[in-house]
Amino acid sequence: MIRKIILLIFALAFPAVTYANMVWPSLYLETRLFTWWAITLGLVVEYLFVRKLFEVPITKAIIGTFLANLLSAVAGIILIPLSGIVWELTLGAIVMLITGHGTFNIYAWIGSMLFACIVNVLLEGIVYKYYFKGKFYFKSKKFWWFVLANAISVGVALLSIIINPMQL
Repeated sequence: MIRKIILLIFALAFPAVTYANMVWPSLYLETRLFTWWAITLGLVVEYLFVRKLFEVPITKAIIGTFLANLLSAVAGIILIPLSGIVWELTLGAIVMLITGHGTFNIYAWIGSMLFACIVNVLLEGIVYKYYFKGKFYFKSKKFWWFVLANAISVGVALLSIIINPMQL
């Protein structure tokens, strides 16, 4: 028991940064997704898609868009990095084997973006399905339209990494 306590104290004595010995593209992407401009762009774009695809009043579209993005933001804090790990351990591993490129290659960035979009739409779709009373189906064209809507905002966040790389 004393050993565990000493080990815990020792572990807590190091800054959190020392624990981060592994990074992958979706971790970087997530930090840009939580910038004010990416959030604003995402809300505006998705609001336009909600208005067009669900044909609901302005107020209902605003509330639905906000609730859907609130859920995807809160859950996405964990799920987007996890989706990046899924990418790295599945398709990303195959791409690295074929191309010989490491983790930070163009395919990993695109894969991270697509996985982030799909995670967001799956989460947002839960809200849309219940808030708009069953007018959203995961096997419908609306699903793919919302993947596109998310690709616009996530794509801009990704583009910002290319234009202005993160500094550590």
